[in-house]
Amino acid sequence: MVFKRMLRAFGVGGPTVDTVLTNPNVRPGEVLTGEVRIAGGDHAVDIDHVKLSLVTKVEVESGDNEYRRDVEFAQVVVGRGIGVGPGQNLSLPFRFPVPLETPLTVVHGQVLHGMTMGLRTELEVRGAVDPGDLDLFNVHPIRSQEHVLNAFGALGFRFQRADSEQGRIHGVPQQLPFYQEIEFLPPQQFLAKISQLELTFVTDPHHLYVVLEADRRGGLLRAGGDTFGHFAMSHDEVLRSDWAALLHQWMEKVAGRRSFGGYGL
Repeated sequence: MVFKRMLRAFGVGGPTVDTVLTNPNVRPGEVLTGEVRIAGGDHAVDIDHVKLSLVTKVEVESGDNEYRRDVEFAQVVVGRGIGVGPGQNLSLPFRFPVPLETPLTVVHGQVLHGMTMGLRTELEVRGAVDPGDLDLFNVHPIRSQEHVLNAFGALGFRFQRADSEQGRIHGVPQQLPFYQEIEFLPPQQFLAKISQLELTFVTDPHHLYVVLEADRRGGLLRAGGDTFGHFAMSHDEVLRSDWAALLHQWMEKVAGRRSFGGYGL
């Protein structure tokens, strides 16, 4: 994945910049590697800093309105005080740790509709910041997440869309100021009672937190008819567990529940 552009902050005849990823596919917790390539123009310039940022779209609620905005959620500075002579070529290698809570964009080779993830290259020259373009890349699930997602597929859940929402989830050690929701249409046997199921992962080095939100049809005791489930396991425990059975059991309880709310089974 490459983008090339002339830096607006330098004007005509200034250098151009390419950001090149070694591999545009990564998993949360891994390291995104590549290099920023700067090709000098027809005059010398001084770059104050070169910064890389991870950027995604986030849904924000404001009163009765909802809109999407770009959110930078991780940054790495790859160079400071760089002089670029006329026609000079420079390469700045980078290693960018991807946070474990980074939203997924691809599952089982399927792009999650509604998700985008990009690497932004920002350069500052004489106090003027050139925000750059986005170099898109793909985020695949880690093993424990994939094990849970496999259960959704085995039970016949159908993916609908995904998005990231601003805010925090009660009861989990969330670090980022937003969380991802992956929306599924339930299997036929549950459709009469549950219209939609949303899945959220909150991941840290030792544990996977799985948060479920079911839209229960005809809910009268709570606006929207939502009921929640919260599972917390180590990554090894997730891999040893029968998630198809856990998920099926939880769905049966939700479908048969007359009053609901809160966390847990």
